[in-house]
Amino acid sequence: MSLKIVVLAKQVPDTHNVGPDAMTPEGTINRSALPAVFNPEDLNALEQALILKDKFPGSTISVVTMGLPKSAEVIREALYRGADQGFVVTDRPLGGADTLATSYTLAQAIKKIGDFDIILGGRQAIDGDTAQVGPQIAEKLGLTQVTYAEEIISLDEAARKIVIKRHIDGGVETVEAPLPLVVTVNGSAAECRPRNAKRVMKYKNATVVAERTPETAEALEALIAKKPYLNITQWGATDIDCDPKQIGKAGSPTNVKAVKNIVFKAKESRTLTGSDEDINSLMVELLNEKIIG
Repeated sequence: MSLKIVVLAKQVPDTHNVGPDAMTPEGTINRSALPAVFNPEDLNALEQALILKDKFPGSTISVVTMGLPKSAEVIREALYRGADQGFVVTDRPLGGADTLATSYTLAQAIKKIGDFDIILGGRQAIDGDTAQVGPQIAEKLGLTQVTYAEEIISLDEAARKIVIKRHIDGGVETVEAPLPLVVTVNGSAAECRPRNAKRVMKYKNATVVAERTPETAEALEALIAKKPYLNITQWGATDIDCDPKQIGKAGSPTNVKAVKNIVFKAKESRTLTGSDEDINSLMVELLNEKIIG
């Protein structure tokens, strides 16, 4: 019994380091000005995929990302941890996409991949915090979806059913759903396992075509001829049959007005001793300000 698993991953700007040059004049994120990281909750989703792969020998994990050519780095990170293959969707017309255009493009890529049992992705990306892309992909593919997942409790491939624990306000609930489906995973799920040293050595030279420079192309292509698994599949908009009106800025009804780094600062501070007078004074102030009581 084996599964075909698709994991959605995104390379995101590190939102802990937002500076004044974080936005372009066109109102999009200046990704070249910010350090890039693997979206944290996508790593949680990858771990759920790896857990399933461990339970069902012969299962395969395909990781899909959309972004600049350098986003192939998240594919390599996934390969280091146990994924089997990766797909990078990169093309200039895809730039500036909001969640609607992004979900359309990723849905087209998943259709291109073809057969799958489960699609896993993080609940949301830290550069947008919308939690919209996963559910939109499910809608575009006509699939059942389970959101805010924390744990895959069981999966019966013969019955084509899965049982998932998901977080809800005030607690958790357990749901059963049919395969195939889309699952978005919370940051409260299991953390992703670390890189495997042997897999790092195996896949460290894995690249997409757009990453290869004139200086490195010949050597990398010769290496890939001997080791085809080092070629990360690269697709453009036409490769996945995208409608030009539904991708990038053209297909995005939402525009980002600004990106800012907000730091909350206390207006004033006080140093208190452990004396009864200081404690009584603090309690009176908190009660007067209706902070407590």
